[in-house]
Amino acid sequence: MEDTYSNVCVTGSGNGIGRSIAIALNNEGYNVACADKDSKSLDETLDLMPKEKPKKIKIKMDVSQVKDIDKMIEKTVKHFGTLDIMVNNAGVTKSLGLFELDETHWKWMNDVNAKGTFFCLQKAAKQMIAQGNGGRIINMSSVGAKGFVDVSNTIYAATKGSILSMTKTASQELGKYNINVNSICPSPTYTDIVKKLVAKRAKEQNKTEKEIMDYYMRDVPLGRFNDPDDIASMVIFLSSSGARNITGQSFNVDGGLIPS
Repeated sequence: MEDTYSNVCVTGSGNGIGRSIAIALNNEGYNVACADKDSKSLDETLDLMPKEKPKKIKIKMDVSQVKDIDKMIEKTVKHFGTLDIMVNNAGVTKSLGLFELDETHWKWMNDVNAKGTFFCLQKAAKQMIAQGNGGRIINMSSVGAKGFVDVSNTIYAATKGSILSMTKTASQELGKYNINVNSICPSPTYTDIVKKLVAKRAKEQNKTEKEIMDYYMRDVPLGRFNDPDDIASMVIFLSSSGARNITGQSFNVDGGLIPS
């Protein structure tokens, strides 16, 4: 018997990859709870979705605050009846060298990327177990966790590496409840964050933005940046019945940049 799920929550869905994921899932027929710190950006995301069904709601929250995560789960279930799929996409970073990083950066990135992902995973899993019908948890990591040389900074890479570890371990613990846990590792994806990073590096190195982009793509066999929709397509697959027997895995979406 195939597992069929319909109600999704996506963190960091106010812009970038998260926005594309939320819109793509809604277009595929999922009811989507869009969560983000920025209420205005959430309104913009919802405005890009079909006006008719399926349902969509916005939830203003901060993944670094566990009490906000509890409220996010509660609101999703209140509106949709269940939480079937949790997409832990929210993340932060900044382009910094090793010796530019300090304790403030450590706390900021770990609170959002590592702590936020873990407690969203934990709280979503608890809700799914209570429902008794299994579910899907999809965590957003990065090729930076696998040795990508041009990662934005070392702390960011560490937080994304922790997501790979928690994905593997949680999948083992949650398998008996029919909950699949997987992660996605995008290479540079052409979002506003990456655009700013490219502009910053171009200015620092006295080069054009095209030269910086060409440099980033030098080792990519397909020779192109990801589009946010490329990541959304992987989320749709991992949410589908076709992925019912896949768990504990990390999937690179990177044009062939990282071989494993």
